[in-house]
Amino acid sequence: MEFFTRLEYLLEIEDPDTKCAAFKDFYRDYQQALFSFDHAHVSKVFMTPSYHKHCQMVSPAIVPKRKRLSTDKGKAIFLHAIAHIEYSAIDLAMDAAYRFKHMPKQFYDDWLSVASDEVRHFEMLSTLLQGLDAFYGAFPVHDALFEASCRTPILYERMAVVPRYLEANGLDATPLMIEKLSTLEDDEKAAQIIEALEVILAEECDHVQKGDVWFKYACDAKALSYGCYFDIIEHYYPGSFPRKKSLNVTARKEAGFSCDELKRMNTDTSCS
Repeated sequence: MEFFTRLEYLLEIEDPDTKCAAFKDFYRDYQQALFSFDHAHVSKVFMTPSYHKHCQMVSPAIVPKRKRLSTDKGKAIFLHAIAHIEYSAIDLAMDAAYRFKHMPKQFYDDWLSVASDEVRHFEMLSTLLQGLDAFYGAFPVHDALFEASCRTPILYERMAVVPRYLEANGLDATPLMIEKLSTLEDDEKAAQIIEALEVILAEECDHVQKGDVWFKYACDAKALSYGCYFDIIEHYYPGSFPRKKSLNVTARKEAGFSCDELKRMNTDTSCS
């Protein structure tokens, strides 16, 4: 079996349950070293996200708002948004392993490990959605994460934008979500969502750290300063830094961000 050909097949699977099951089989075979690697394989340019037939896609400005968490529908809308991020992240992690050739084996180990975590996160959230009489695809979604992958075919840019910017933003946002849900006392479903978010937060920190390692690897290979991170983010997301929202300094430092970087992201940041 050839590694990149199989990943291309997985990336094109449209049904979420089928994709998750097929990835688990693939990952088991990968861990048993059953694949050959044809680095001459030409990576395909994907024009639409794999979920384009499963979900209604809309502009990020008009996706359902995450409000009224005290109601089951509010919780379902909230969970659906997080599930969509995690499902998109499955393809993002697989695409990293698929698109970038001639990398050390640890690179493929890392991004398939990330994809495995994202599959587990997605399935965990899907189960919670079912408990709210909902399912993935019940609400409109946006394709911002897919667009981010399309716009970053260069390794150092991909690592900067996806794990080190988009996923790292989740390190800041998730504790605030947990805090908000924690105000819903004696709410069993809210407690279940909090438990899931705590798992995701801990493991996403590891994902960002992996992105940090390979961002720096790619910069070193090109003799680029790590400070190019800010130029990349400004190019794709103008005005992102400095920002007013507080940073999860502890998690970001664990994930590889320096104090100088954190202070540049938010001038009010206290870091040592």
